[in-house]
Amino acid sequence: MNAVVFEHVRLSDLPAAWRDKLPKTGFARQSHVTVRIEEEEVVDAPADKAQADLEALMANPMFGMWRDRKDMADVGTYIRAIRAPRLNADGTRRKN
Repeated sequence: MNAVVFEHVRLSDLPAAWRDKLPKTGFARQSHVTVRIEEEEVVDAPADKAQADLEALMANPMFGMWRDRKDMADVGTYIRAIRAPRLNADGTRRKN
């Protein structure tokens, strides 16, 4: 990995955006710093992680275990039917 190092750089010569990232304590008394610029390692992009998570989920033997059930073909209707005894028409819980 290649890096560019600038030694003994005055804090006042740094771009304001860089100075703003420095901790407020400790650097206040320093007049010079060393700046090291290097390429960062590429970490899995969120899309790659999401795809990997999906693949891991689908590899789980429990994934899709009820897919062949005829009574669950329409999931919304099925869920409403099993919740109906517990809920009023407005969605509030029925009192037992």
